[in-house]
Amino acid sequence: MKKDPNAAPDRIVRRKLSDQMFDRLRDLMASGELPPGAPMPSERDLMARFGVGRPAVREALQHMHTMGLITISHGERSRVNELSADSVLSRVDDVAKMLLSSEPDQLDHLKQARRMFECGLVREAAQRATPADVADLRDLIGRQRAVTQDAQTFVSLDMAFHTRIAAISGNPILTATSQSMLRWLFQYHGILLHWSGNEEITLTEHQQITDRIAAADPDGAVRMMQAHLDRSTDLYFHSNGQGGS
Repeated sequence: MKKDPNAAPDRIVRRKLSDQMFDRLRDLMASGELPPGAPMPSERDLMARFGVGRPAVREALQHMHTMGLITISHGERSRVNELSADSVLSRVDDVAKMLLSSEPDQLDHLKQARRMFECGLVREAAQRATPADVADLRDLIGRQRAVTQDAQTFVSLDMAFHTRIAAISGNPILTATSQSMLRWLFQYHGILLHWSGNEEITLTEHQQITDRIAAADPDGAVRMMQAHLDRSTDLYFHSNGQGGS
């Protein structure tokens, strides 16, 4: 095939030493040579092992710290972090909130995604829940009922209720994703739309959802969750508003 004379020439791009250093360290973690909790080699040791200068080592380590792969503590050796789905997703919280704030349409997309996601989770919960799972959900409802005059705690327990449903799946990625969605939406609660009677509606809906889970009724649980989220979805908006889900 004839080569386009106007095409850019093939170029060999020289990568920064710090980027190559980052890749080497990441490979050491993936191979198990640097397991979670292990101290990182000293800067001097890394310089000697890989034949690079201190600036490349420091820049690579700072990049790893920014990504949450290691923790850098002044006066102590840096250590490898233990990664989890929750720790990885929590790193994007600030970026997600900036996106939602700068592009209002994204909030509607997030609410739609949450509705689809939580309906799938509650169906799974109704199929898998143990008596202990149901007892935990009822305990959370009871704790919510006891703090109806404390808006912040009420919402925190609201989030805990939905996260506990996700946890019934036994899948840590689903649980972490549920927590992240709730955190991103939480900023639109502000202080909570704490009008008279709204708390009781939320508690009643949580009870209905739990009853359907306890009855191993997936379709009923999905209907209850859909109604619950449809009622609360308009309570999230772009201001210091308040809400209850």
